[in-house]
Amino acid sequence: MIGLIGKKIGMTRRFDESGRSVPVTVIEAGPCVITQVKTSDTDGYDAVQVGFGAKKAKNTPLPMQGHFRKAGTDPLRTLCEFRFDDRPGYELGQTFDLAELEGAEKVDVAGTTKGRGFTGRIKRHGHHRGPDTHGSKNVRQAGGIGMCEWPGRVLKGHPMAGQYGNKRETKKNLRVVAIDKERNLLLVKGSVPGSKNGIVFIRPSR
Repeated sequence: MIGLIGKKIGMTRRFDESGRSVPVTVIEAGPCVITQVKTSDTDGYDAVQVGFGAKKAKNTPLPMQGHFRKAGTDPLRTLCEFRFDDRPGYELGQTFDLAELEGAEKVDVAGTTKGRGFTGRIKRHGHHRGPDTHGSKNVRQAGGIGMCEWPGRVLKGHPMAGQYGNKRETKKNLRVVAIDKERNLLLVKGSVPGSKNGIVFIRPSR
């Protein structure tokens, strides 16, 4: 089963049968176009390249314009590959939508998290702050970060200040709450990575 490329619209809520409020994320999923079909004979692996979102031809490089022209579609803004273990039964230029996810109860959604710049260890890792009284000068500082003797260095991966966010993240096993095929809207329970109008990639959960 192939995945979809979509755009995060925002969050809202739905009420289930018992009247409880369920937080959901609204995603505009598709329609997507297959712009390239790769096989193990020609490319070394089996996959399909999928495009989503309209783009002006004047803002598209000429080689990419020829690539889209070969697929019989207008220039697209976002491209993504979905791999397969065997040859998929898809054709060049084929268009598909939310019907691809019909029957899937849970999906995996990947996106780029919000970039929050350079932050300290408290905001980035949720560390506790130091005491604010008794003459303490270690309120938000990191304190000791290494060992005094062995191994005598700072271990890799130690939580410290640095870039926070702006990285790819995947939320797995999100329950599909509703599907609106007419408006290409997918509603999943909970939040997904990224800000409004951010691009997300959707696949059925394994």
